[in-house]
Amino acid sequence: MKKCVNLKENLENCPCSYPSCPRKGMCCECLKHHLKSDELPACCFPLEVEKTFDRSIEKFIETRKA
Repeated sequence: MKKCVNLKENLENCPCSYPSCPRKGMCCECLKHHLKSDELPACCFPLEVEKTFDRSIEKFIETRKA
């Protein structure tokens, strides 16, 4: 992975609660990782939904309908 110039700021704002995430604070890498699995990163979800680790696009749509 490349070094992220915004890592410090990103870490302060990253809502990811997955304990061992190696991409925490590296938004480009995180997005690339999740899109490969038809998912979205934690920052796309309300905090209570993010904690379920359901990062599916379907869950994203469901949260936006509410």
